Amino acid sequence: MSSHQGIEGLPNSGGGKIIAVHLNYPSRAAQRGRTPEHPSYFLKPWSSVSGTGGTVERPAGAELLAFEGEIAIIIGTAARRVRVEDAWQHVSGVTAANDFGLYDLRSADKGSNLRSKGGDGYTPLGPSVIPAEQIDPAALRVRTWVNGVVVQDDTSDTLLFPFAQLIADLSQLSTLEPGDVILTGTPAGSSVVVPGDVVEVEVDAPTAPGTPTSGRLVTTVVEGTEPFGGCGAKPAVDDHQRIEAWGDAAAAGLPFDERILSLSKGRDRDDLPERVAEPLDPTVAEELASVSTATLSAKLRARGYTEVFIEGVHASRPGTRMVGVARTLRFVAYRPDLFAERGNGFNAQKRVFDTVEAGEVIVIEARGERGTGTVGDVLALRAQQRGAAGVVTDGGIRDAEQVAAFDLPTFSQGPHPSVLGRRHVPWETDVAVTCGGATVLPGDVIVGDGDGVIAIPRALAAEVAAEAVVQEAEDAWIAEQVRGGAAVDGLFPLNADWRARYESEQGR
Repeated sequence: MSSHQGIEGLPNSGGGKIIAVHLNYPSRAAQRGRTPEHPSYFLKPWSSVSGTGGTVERPAGAELLAFEGEIAIIIGTAARRVRVEDAWQHVSGVTAANDFGLYDLRSADKGSNLRSKGGDGYTPLGPSVIPAEQIDPAALRVRTWVNGVVVQDDTSDTLLFPFAQLIADLSQLSTLEPGDVILTGTPAGSSVVVPGDVVEVEVDAPTAPGTPTSGRLVTTVVEGTEPFGGCGAKPAVDDHQRIEAWGDAAAAGLPFDERILSLSKGRDRDDLPERVAEPLDPTVAEELASVSTATLSAKLRARGYTEVFIEGVHASRPGTRMVGVARTLRFVAYRPDLFAERGNGFNAQKRVFDTVEAGEVIVIEARGERGTGTVGDVLALRAQQRGAAGVVTDGGIRDAEQVAAFDLPTFSQGPHPSVLGRRHVPWETDVAVTCGGATVLPGDVIVGDGDGVIAIPRALAAEVAAEAVVQEAEDAWIAEQVRGGAAVDGLFPLNADWRARYESEQGR
C-alpha cells in the first residue's frame, strides 16, 4: 500500500516531504465554522503514498476513516525564499490526491496528524501528473466520487490561499525540493467511508486546451484485521469527532440539539434560518400533482394572472413532475469586486441548497443568462438529500447528465459547463425574484411538468387546484367522446346539450 509506483510523472525518489494544508477552501471553512487568517500545515510521511487501484485500511476497532479529495502540487525545482509572483515556476505539475485520515486517533495526535493521517496508503496520488505549463493554477477543478456518486466538486479559483502563496510561505524557512508534494486542502463534502467503499478523485483543467486531467485516482477501503496493541493510544471517538468526520450532526446520525448544533456549525441556533413558508397541504399537493400546468394556467388566466409561466425552462428528464413551495435565490451580473465579497465561502447559493427543507423548490433568478451553470451535481445532490421538491433556474445547469440522473426534478434553460463566477454573483435568498419572466415570492406554489413550470400565488393554490381537477375530469370525458367519433363543434367547449349529457352521466 505504501508504494507509489504507477504515478506517472512523480519522481520516484522514495522520500521527500508531503506538506498538507489544514483549511483552504471557503466551503470547508464554512463547514468547520472558522476561517483562518493565514495558512497552516502538517506533515505526512512518504510511506503513506500509494498509487491508483490500491487499498486503504480502516484499522480493526476504528470507526471514522474519512476521505479528502485534493489538488496536489509537485515541486520541480528547489524553492527557497521565493516571491509569490515567482512561485509557480518552481512547480513541475499537479495531480489528484486523497488525504485519508482516521478521526479515531486525532485526540491522541494532539494536532500533529502523524498517526491519524500517516498510515500506509493514506496518501494516494495520481494516476497522472498534469504539467504545470499546460494549466492556469486558478482554473483547476477537483472532484471526488464515493461509489460512483459525486460528493465533492470545487475549483481552485475559490481558494483562501492560492498555490503561489503556499509555496512562497513554506519556502521562507524550509527549502522545497524537487519531488516534494503539497496537498492544498479539501473542499466541503469530505465524509466517512467504510470497508467496501470505492473513492475516486480527479483533478482537471476544464478550460485549458485539451482539458488535461490527472485521471481518476481509485482507492478501495478495506477492513483491518490486526487489533491495536497496548503500546500506545487506541482508537477513541466522541460526538465532536463524529461531527467533524461526517461533516455535520445529521450525517453523523446525532440528535439535533443545542450542544450538537454548536459543535457542527460553530454558531448559535439563532443564526440559522427559520423555515420560510409552511409546507403545502397534502391534499392540495396531491391535486396539483394530478393536473397539468396547461390547465392551471387557464384557471389563473381567468383570474387575471397571465405572467405566471416561467418561460424558457424545461425538465432535465422527460416525464418529470414537480410540486412544491418556493425558496428563492437571486444572482446579479458578475463583477470582480462583488464576487470577491459575496461569491466565496458559504455564499447565498450554498446557503439555500444547504438549508432547503423537504417539499420546497429552489427557484433561481439568473436573468435568463444560460451561458454558465447555476447549479451542479454536488449542490443538486445536497438538495435531494434534504428532501427538496425540485430546482428551477432560468440559467444553465452544470454536470447536466449527472443531475438528470438524480431523483430531484430540475428545470433549466439547458446544460452549460462553465462555473458560476463566469457570469453571476450569488446575491441573496428568500426574496422576490423574477425567474423566466415570472415574479416568484418565497412561499409561492411551484408546479412543473412537460410543458414547463408555473408559479401560483399561495392564497390561490387550493381553489385553483380544485377547479383544475374538475376541469381535467371534464376534458377527459370530452376526449372519450372524440375517440368515439364525435365532432368537436359544440363539444369542446361543452354547449348546453353536451353539458347536460355530461352532467347526467356524472350523476349530477
